[in-house]
Amino acid sequence: MRFLYASAVMFLFWLALSGQFTGLLLGSGAVAAVLVAALARGGEPLPGPGFLLRLAAYLPWLFWQIVLSGLDVAYRVLHPSRPIDPRVIRIKNPCRTPLGTALLANSITLTPGTVTLEAGTDEIVVHSVSPEAAASLQAGEMQRRVLGVEGDASV
Repeated sequence: MRFLYASAVMFLFWLALSGQFTGLLLGSGAVAAVLVAALARGGEPLPGPGFLLRLAAYLPWLFWQIVLSGLDVAYRVLHPSRPIDPRVIRIKNPCRTPLGTALLANSITLTPGTVTLEAGTDEIVVHSVSPEAAASLQAGEMQRRVLGVEGDASV
Protein backbone atom coordinates (compact mmCIF):
# COMPACT_ATOMS: atom_id res chain seq x y z
CA MET A 1 0.00 0.00 0.00
CA ARG A 2 2.85 2.40 0.82
CA PHE A 3 4.36 1.68 -2.59
CA LEU A 4 1.15 2.79 -4.31
CA TYR A 5 0.89 5.85 -2.09
CA ALA A 6 4.52 6.80 -2.81
CA SER A 7 4.02 6.34 -6.54
CA ALA A 8 0.86 8.44 -6.52
CA VAL A 9 2.43 11.27 -4.52
CA MET A 10 5.49 11.37 -6.77
CA PHE A 11 3.36 11.29 -9.90
CA LEU A 12 1.17 14.16 -8.62
CA PHE A 13 4.29 16.13 -7.73
CA TRP A 14 5.67 15.47 -11.22
CA LEU A 15 2.37 16.67 -12.74
CA ALA A 16 2.43 19.85 -10.66
CA LEU A 17 5.99 20.63 -11.74
CA SER A 18 5.69 19.71 -15.40
CA GLY A 19 2.26 21.13 -16.23
CA GLN A 20 2.26 18.94 -19.37
CA PHE A 21 -0.64 16.59 -20.06
CA THR A 22 0.24 14.87 -23.32
CA GLY A 23 0.03 11.09 -23.46
CA LEU A 24 3.76 10.51 -23.82
CA LEU A 25 4.67 12.82 -20.95
CA LEU A 26 1.95 11.45 -18.68
CA GLY A 27 3.16 7.93 -19.39
CA SER A 28 6.81 8.75 -18.82
CA GLY A 29 5.93 10.59 -15.58
CA ALA A 30 3.98 7.58 -14.33
CA VAL A 31 6.81 5.19 -15.19
CA ALA A 32 9.36 7.47 -13.50
CA ALA A 33 7.21 7.73 -10.36
CA VAL A 34 6.85 3.95 -10.12
CA LEU A 35 10.59 3.42 -10.70
CA VAL A 36 11.58 5.95 -8.05
CA ALA A 37 9.10 4.45 -5.58
CA ALA A 38 10.54 0.99 -6.27
CA LEU A 39 14.10 2.22 -5.77
CA ALA A 40 13.19 4.03 -2.56
CA ARG A 41 11.52 1.01 -0.99
CA GLY A 42 12.96 0.06 2.35
CA GLY A 43 14.14 3.59 3.17
CA GLU A 44 12.60 6.07 5.56
CA PRO A 45 8.80 5.66 5.62
CA LEU A 46 6.89 8.28 3.68
CA PRO A 47 4.85 10.82 5.59
CA GLY A 48 1.11 10.34 5.52
CA PRO A 49 -1.56 12.60 4.04
CA GLY A 50 -1.89 14.43 7.38
CA PHE A 51 1.73 15.57 7.09
CA LEU A 52 1.09 16.97 3.62
CA LEU A 53 -1.96 18.91 4.86
CA ARG A 54 -0.02 20.33 7.81
CA LEU A 55 2.85 21.24 5.46
CA ALA A 56 0.40 23.02 3.14
CA ALA A 57 -0.84 25.04 6.14
CA TYR A 58 2.77 25.90 7.15
CA LEU A 59 3.94 27.12 3.74
CA PRO A 60 1.95 30.42 3.63
CA TRP A 61 3.45 31.39 6.99
CA LEU A 62 6.94 30.50 5.73
CA PHE A 63 6.44 32.49 2.51
CA TRP A 64 5.36 35.52 4.57
CA GLN A 65 8.49 35.19 6.71
CA ILE A 66 10.58 35.06 3.54
CA VAL A 67 8.97 38.30 2.31
CA LEU A 68 9.47 40.09 5.64
CA SER A 69 13.08 38.92 5.94
CA GLY A 70 13.79 39.87 2.33
CA LEU A 71 12.57 43.41 3.01
CA ASP A 72 14.72 43.58 6.16
CA VAL A 73 17.83 42.42 4.31
CA ALA A 74 17.16 44.85 1.44
CA TYR A 75 16.87 47.69 3.96
CA ARG A 76 20.15 46.69 5.62
CA VAL A 77 21.98 46.47 2.29
CA LEU A 78 20.62 49.77 0.96
CA HIS A 79 20.93 51.76 4.20
CA PRO A 80 23.86 54.22 4.05
CA SER A 81 25.45 52.91 7.25
CA ARG A 82 24.69 49.26 6.38
CA PRO A 83 23.50 48.07 9.80
CA ILE A 84 24.72 44.51 9.34
CA ASP A 85 25.98 42.80 12.48
CA PRO A 86 26.58 39.13 11.60
CA ARG A 87 26.73 36.40 14.19
CA VAL A 88 26.64 32.64 14.53
CA ILE A 89 24.07 31.26 16.95
CA ARG A 90 22.97 27.86 18.16
CA ILE A 91 19.29 27.07 18.50
CA LYS A 92 17.65 24.02 20.01
CA ASN A 93 16.36 21.46 17.52
CA PRO A 94 13.07 20.19 18.94
CA CYS A 95 12.26 18.04 15.89
CA ARG A 96 11.68 14.34 16.45
CA THR A 97 12.28 13.14 12.90
CA PRO A 98 14.95 13.64 10.23
CA LEU A 99 12.23 15.05 7.98
CA GLY A 100 11.32 17.66 10.60
CA THR A 101 14.97 18.59 11.07
CA ALA A 102 15.40 18.96 7.30
CA LEU A 103 12.25 21.10 7.09
CA LEU A 104 13.45 23.37 9.90
CA ALA A 105 16.99 23.70 8.54
CA ASN A 106 15.73 24.43 5.02
CA SER A 107 13.15 26.92 6.30
CA ILE A 108 15.93 28.81 8.09
CA THR A 109 18.09 28.84 4.97
CA LEU A 110 15.20 29.94 2.72
CA THR A 111 14.60 32.94 4.96
CA PRO A 112 16.84 35.81 3.79
CA GLY A 113 19.42 36.87 6.36
CA THR A 114 19.86 33.42 7.90
CA VAL A 115 21.71 30.32 6.74
CA THR A 116 21.83 26.93 8.40
CA LEU A 117 25.47 25.97 8.84
CA GLU A 118 24.96 22.66 10.63
CA ALA A 119 21.86 20.68 11.54
CA GLY A 120 22.25 18.12 14.30
CA THR A 121 19.72 16.13 16.25
CA ASP A 122 20.02 18.39 19.32
CA GLU A 123 20.86 21.79 17.88
CA ILE A 124 21.12 23.79 14.68
CA VAL A 125 23.96 26.23 14.00
CA VAL A 126 22.83 29.32 12.10
CA HIS A 127 24.59 32.34 10.60
CA SER A 128 22.51 35.50 10.93
CA VAL A 129 23.13 38.94 9.43
CA SER A 130 21.55 40.79 12.35
CA PRO A 131 20.74 40.43 16.04
CA GLU A 132 17.04 40.81 15.18
CA ALA A 133 17.09 37.83 12.81
CA ALA A 134 18.94 35.81 15.45
CA ALA A 135 16.45 36.83 18.15
CA SER A 136 13.55 35.87 15.91
CA LEU A 137 14.96 32.36 15.55
CA GLN A 138 15.77 32.09 19.24
CA ALA A 139 12.16 33.04 20.07
CA GLY A 140 11.18 29.64 18.67
CA GLU A 141 8.16 30.42 16.49
CA MET A 142 9.59 28.63 13.45
CA GLN A 143 10.55 25.60 15.55
CA ARG A 144 7.04 25.50 17.06
CA ARG A 145 5.41 25.60 13.65
CA VAL A 146 7.69 22.86 12.25
CA LEU A 147 6.78 20.70 15.26
CA GLY A 148 3.16 21.26 14.27
CA VAL A 149 3.93 20.03 10.76
CA GLU A 150 5.54 16.94 12.31
CA GLY A 151 2.24 16.29 14.06
CA ASP A 152 2.95 17.46 17.60
CA ALA A 153 -0.55 17.80 19.04
CA SER A 154 0.59 20.10 21.86
CA VAL A 155 1.55 22.84 19.39
